[in-house]
Amino acid sequence: MTVPGRWYSAQQVEAGAVLYQAHCAVCHGADGSATAEWRTPDPAGNYPPPPLNGTAHAWHHPLEVLSDTIAEGGAPFGGVMPGFGALLGESDRLAIIAWFQSLWSDEIYRRWEDIDRQSRE
Repeated sequence: MTVPGRWYSAQQVEAGAVLYQAHCAVCHGADGSATAEWRTPDPAGNYPPPPLNGTAHAWHHPLEVLSDTIAEGGAPFGGVMPGFGALLGESDRLAIIAWFQSLWSDEIYRRWEDIDRQSRE
C-alpha cells in the first residue's frame, strides 16, 4: 500500500532508511541535511554532497535520474559522487529515494511530481 499522495510504500521507506544510513548518510547526513556549505566548492572545485531532505535540488530531478545518479554516481553530471550500481539494485535505489522523499514537504513533493510526470510525457 502506498503512502497517501506518494508513489512509494511505507515498507519502501523503512527499507530505504536502513540502506540510506549504510550507504548515503556518511556524505548526505544521517537526516538528509548534508552540510550548510553544500553550495560552496572545495579547493579542488568540487561541490559537497547536497541535502536530500527537500532543501536542495534533488527534487528538480525525475525518479529515473535520481535512480541513475545513485547507480552511476555523479560523474555524468560533473560531480564526484561514486556510483552504487554494483551494490544497490533498482529496488534498493527506489527504497532510498522513497526514504529521502518522505522527508520532503507536500509542496516540494508536488513540485517534484510535476517534473517527474513531464519527464515521462
